[in-house]
Amino acid sequence: MADPLKTPTPRVADAPRTPTVVVDGVHVTYTVNGGPADGRGAATAALSRMLRRGRTAPAGRRVHAVKGVSFVAYRGEAIGLIGSNGSGKSTLLKAIAGLQPVERGQVHTMGQPSLLGVNAALMSDLTGERNVILGGLAMGMSRAEVRERYDEIVDFSGINEKHDAISLPMRTYSSGMGARLRFAIAAAKSHDVLLIDEALATGDARFRRRSQRRIDELRAEAGTVFLVSHSNSTITETCERALWLESGTLRMDGPAKEVVAAYEEFTATGAGPGTGPGA
Repeated sequence: MADPLKTPTPRVADAPRTPTVVVDGVHVTYTVNGGPADGRGAATAALSRMLRRGRTAPAGRRVHAVKGVSFVAYRGEAIGLIGSNGSGKSTLLKAIAGLQPVERGQVHTMGQPSLLGVNAALMSDLTGERNVILGGLAMGMSRAEVRERYDEIVDFSGINEKHDAISLPMRTYSSGMGARLRFAIAAAKSHDVLLIDEALATGDARFRRRSQRRIDELRAEAGTVFLVSHSNSTITETCERALWLESGTLRMDGPAKEVVAAYEEFTATGAGPGTGPGA
């Protein structure tokens, strides 16, 4: 018989979760200047701008990219963001990172979120080696930490597998090589909140496997990971939770497999995907 005076040991499942990101009724709008607001193509619009030099430029097109989105993310979660092109996924990540002003609502974060490819902004005229050092410093690592992790970063990126690319200027890299190096730099440091936009879509299957393993490690280190990807299999393999944005609104929030299945059914009916800014 159990001792009624003995305090039962709480189950792990009952332990309180720690919020890392709170998005409360967020609206994000911005203006697209020079866009084909009147239905003309981009080339025609550019020619019109050249002919209008010296005149007052017309007002740009206002885009309401995120519309009243609310959710709470917790420590240890990996959350995928899915939705049609122009649904507001990338814009929402920028708002969480503090890089995109919020018109209404609030974003609360624990620590400074790191948006992959922005925090580790690389310089095209510098070598990959110099960019690893500067990128590591930009991510908040000390010079000693950068030196200690340098070989690990380069090996993880895989850009030296065929030739000594790390000693070449970044402008000689393919877009995939640059994206892999950015990911390697960002993943070398633990983050309270790491935001990844399409990083895993770049590179071969071996690099994607390495990336997924590193995301699992970041989660084990008590961080929170957000991942935007057009690959539904990447979302279900990497994340246990998913947010589905459509036309700027949060359509569904739940287990990744269930949300992806609902989204795939939606796109199969011909209702999506769409196009436009605010992806």
